[in-house]
Amino acid sequence: MDKTVLITGSSRGIGKEVAIYLAKNGFDIVLHCNKNKEKALEVQKIIEQMGKKVRILQFDVSNRAQAKKVLLEDIEKNGIYYGVVVNAGITADNSFPAMEDDEWDRVINTNLNGFYNTLRPIILPMIQNRQGRIVALSSVSGLIGNRGQINYSASKAGIIGAVKTLCREVAKRNITVNCVAPGVIESDMTNEVPFEMIKDSIPMRRIGTPKEVASLINYLFSEDAAYITGQVISVNGGMC
Repeated sequence: MDKTVLITGSSRGIGKEVAIYLAKNGFDIVLHCNKNKEKALEVQKIIEQMGKKVRILQFDVSNRAQAKKVLLEDIEKNGIYYGVVVNAGITADNSFPAMEDDEWDRVINTNLNGFYNTLRPIILPMIQNRQGRIVALSSVSGLIGNRGQINYSASKAGIIGAVKTLCREVAKRNITVNCVAPGVIESDMTNEVPFEMIKDSIPMRRIGTPKEVASLINYLFSEDAAYITGQVISVNGGMC
């Protein structure tokens, strides 16, 4: 039976690389985007050329009602996913004394509430299916903190706590739940920061690639990783 994986925030960056990597390794893919449907269509075309099934869901992960409606309609039509990668996230950096309420709320609502809003409609069908893989993207910022990112660090630390609890609730149903915590990874955001400003914080003295994150997630979806659950695995060049 074909196994289908939903990846939130998969029109670009790490999510895009995860979708392509998993497709190359035999999974059918459900892409997700919020606003940038054109980019998601580009990823869809790449995966279709591999001969794998792929479709796109469009919703705002911070909108609970919208996420629930779209996900349940998709499950009813196409069946439950074998796996989910909770990847969609944003930043709105500022020092804590200067942080605006909206900067805090937007990051928490997207990153942490998005975890709940995505998985809550999915978890019971996965339990009933008695198998599955869940991987949530945390961050090095959620492990050790980062100046100017108190909202982002809080959201990513919250995901770690949620994963460690959820894994205990679903383990007996043959569902694994793990965290991957990237460090500084090539992206639109890191491209704007001169490497000289950040290299001293990275023991390996280089920025990671989205493929290095995707390869770990692919392993966690494999049969070889069936006994790994509740773990936080960093991909950060030795930052912590």
